Amino acid sequence: MDPAEITELGKRWAAAEVAGDTDALGGMIADGFRLVGPLGFVLDRGQWLGRCQSGALATQRLDWRDVEVRVHGDTAIAIGVHDQEATHQGNRVDGTFRATHVLVRGGDGWRIAGMHLSPMGAPPAFAR
Repeated sequence: MDPAEITELGKRWAAAEVAGDTDALGGMIADGFRLVGPLGFVLDRGQWLGRCQSGALATQRLDWRDVEVRVHGDTAIAIGVHDQEATHQGNRVDGTFRATHVLVRGGDGWRIAGMHLSPMGAPPAFAR
């Protein structure tokens, strides 16, 4: 397995987040997807897609870099740096996070099954 497939999926995901392209995002994530956000909240697939569809989340910039990929059969773990400029319900939610993406391989290729974001360095600007 070439880790470049996973890295390429990560680039497409970041571009779709910035574009607010929920059709593309929906095609990249598994049905049982879960996201653990930087403040501990958990979103399922519908909630994660819904935040873009509703306009509640607007991502102006998303950089997914310094990614290390490890493949374990039909599962892959990609750990990298997620650096974003975004707003949620009009509030700035900029931040730099250590992000872990869990991916699963099916008949139609790799899909993102989970993400976990952990703030790097100082508390994020939106924490009080």
